[in-house]
Amino acid sequence: MKNNPRVICSFQGELPGPLLIVVGGMHGNEPAGIKAIDLMGKMLEVEPITNIDFKYRGNFVGIIGNLEAYNQQQRFINRDLNRMFLPEIIAKTKSLPVHELSSEEIELKGIIETVNEAIAEIKPSSVVVLDLHTTSSDGGIFTIPSEDPESLRIAIELHAPVIKDMLKGIRGTTLHYFNEANLRVPTVAVTFESGQHDDPLSINRAIAAITNCMRSIGAVREEDVENRHDSLLIEYSAELPKVARLVSRHGIDPGDSFRMESGFKNFGKIKAGQHIATDKNGPIYASDDGCLLMPLYQEKGEDGFFLIQELEGY
Repeated sequence: MKNNPRVICSFQGELPGPLLIVVGGMHGNEPAGIKAIDLMGKMLEVEPITNIDFKYRGNFVGIIGNLEAYNQQQRFINRDLNRMFLPEIIAKTKSLPVHELSSEEIELKGIIETVNEAIAEIKPSSVVVLDLHTTSSDGGIFTIPSEDPESLRIAIELHAPVIKDMLKGIRGTTLHYFNEANLRVPTVAVTFESGQHDDPLSINRAIAAITNCMRSIGAVREEDVENRHDSLLIEYSAELPKVARLVSRHGIDPGDSFRMESGFKNFGKIKAGQHIATDKNGPIYASDDGCLLMPLYQEKGEDGFFLIQELEGY
């Protein structure tokens, strides 16, 4: 994996354990995850020196998702990369020469090849993929698990609101692709949203999420994790639902002229019938009572907003 520009850092532990792959910058305008991965790599190098009892179990690899979009500071060049992990697109990237592929198809090919290379080189017994993101709106952090029960377990232990059923109605995300069927080794994937794109604390929260993920999968011991990592996420999530479910997603097509009404935030409460956005066909009203998630306040994107409702019993 040396000289691979997509690889931010790589760390090999002293003891056997899982391969944790952390992805930042799947959208090029979300730099917090990349910065968090870089800092975590540096901390792992120093920790055995400052803490002689520290022994990492397994391997840690941090990679950049959409490298070209990140270099251009854009969300994507031609298409949302986190909707392209689909069999037909992956097959295309394998069958055609690079010069016949679009920018995001090249990125997709590079990500999959990098992950497969890491697995071939390390030969882990299991793989965990943590995909770091940020949002264009303020108001909250959250975790998205796949349908795998182990993904839900890890998500809950990250100490941020967990949003279930987010994979319904969308296709081609990292959560859809990174599993044992595709990687041929036991694999679980989790997504973590650490805050608003430009909020400096989004980096800190992403570091805390990586640290908690390491603990939850047994890569580090409980006593090696400082309480501040838990506190940072718990305090920020104190007034937010512990677990919620997706009720609906408002998708956007090119030419829709979609525009959110101003003032909405993640987890902002709304009422059924409330005017929340407008497009070429006129006002868009909330279908149910609940909370908004990821209201779109940026030029590029395929999701206008998500509507969620809190689940009791967690």
